[in-house]
Order: sequence, then structure tokens, then C-alpha cells
Amino acid sequence: MSEVIIVTGASRGIGAATARLAGERGYAVCVNYRREAQAAAAVVADIEKAGGKALAVAGDMSSEKDILNLFETVDAKLGPLTALVNNAGVIDVQSRVEDYSLERLQRMFSVNITGVFLCAREAVRRMSTKNGGAGGVIVNVSSAAARLGGSNEYVDYAASKGAMDTMTIGLAKEVAAEGIRVNAVRPGLIYTDIHASGGEPGRVDRLKAGVPMQRGGSAQEVARVILWLASDESSYTTGSLVECSGGR
Repeated sequence: MSEVIIVTGASRGIGAATARLAGERGYAVCVNYRREAQAAAAVVADIEKAGGKALAVAGDMSSEKDILNLFETVDAKLGPLTALVNNAGVIDVQSRVEDYSLERLQRMFSVNITGVFLCAREAVRRMSTKNGGAGGVIVNVSSAAARLGGSNEYVDYAASKGAMDTMTIGLAKEVAAEGIRVNAVRPGLIYTDIHASGGEPGRVDRLKAGVPMQRGGSAQEVARVILWLASDESSYTTGSLVECSGGR
């Protein structure tokens, strides 16, 4: 029986790269998406074309109802969950804190933090040996912004990723004796279209001179770190925040 992985926000960017690589490595993959059904279907098709097994499940990660449906669908169609990648996240337009609206903050934290907690809750309920599970892995996709702060652009996003880092460490200690490892990867400047969502598609190129490696990273490079953390090759690694930022 193949291992089963859920990748949230997997229709594009780092999530899509992770889903495709997981399929290559033999996982049965759940490709979660919020709106981009066609893009999610393309990821599924790529996995199936390579001989893998995958399905796409719509769901807003700020909705508990959608999250419950996501996990229940995987239970029914793919089997026991062995890995969760909490990748879904949002940013907003570049702005200073003094200009933030309540709606912006509520959206940011409901997806980037509350949704991550709810997904982790459902994963632990299924994976924990205390609950009759066989163990498993949770990988949270954080950001180098958590330590850089995001000043004048994304302080709220950076703060949400800082909260994710703390959650990663705390949850890892909580479930370590129950067969579950919890880690996070902190991508830096990565070429994905999330920058366009913030109003600056060329942001990576503007800032890459400040990266010691003098370039932006690719979604595939981050995906390889995520899949390493999900694999037995990192079997003694938990509660870790792994940098993938070119030294920035």
C-alpha cells in the first residue's frame, strides 16, 4: 500500500512542485486547491501520466468544513494518511502596518495560521499511535520572512509565518512520542506567482542581489527539501526549521 500525502494549496507554485515530486516518489497524492480547478487537474494529470495516483480536492483552508471534507475524502479514496504538507498560504498587497484593515488581518491569519492548526489537528487524529494510527509526518511551509520581518511590505505575512514556526516546534514536542514528526521549511525568494498576488511580479529579480547565492530559488528546489523532511531519510529530525533561502 502506497504512502498517502495531502498537499494544501497544490495547484501552483511550491505546492504543485511538491505534489508532482511526491507522485514521482510513489506517494498517492491529494492535490488541494481553492479556486484553480483546471490547474489542479493538470497536476493530477501529470502525476497519473507518470504512473502515479492522485486526486484533486477543492477546499478553502480558512474553512473548517472544507478542511474536514478534505481529510474525509482522502480517508475514503486514498487510504490512511502518512504525510501532510501545510503549504496553502496567502499574502496581500505590499503595505505598511498603519494601512492594514481588519479584513486583511483576519484573512491572513485564518488561512496562514488557523487553517494550518486545523489541518494539523486532523492529521494528528489520524496519525498518532495514541489514537491507533501508524505515525506520520507534517511539513509546514513557512518563510524566511518569519525572521526577516517583512517591513514595509508584508509584516502580517511574516508574523503569520513566525507563528507557524512556533507551532512547528511546540507540536513536534507534543507528538514526538506518538510516531509523528513535525518540521518546517523556510523558503526565501522563490520564483512563483505569489509575488504577483502582492502586486510585484518581479520582486525576486529586484531583491536577488541581496541573496548570497545571487539568484532566486525554484519551486522544485523547495519541493526537494519538503520531500526529504517527509521521508525516512530525515527520521531523526523533528521540530526543525530548515532554511531554503540561498543564504539570505
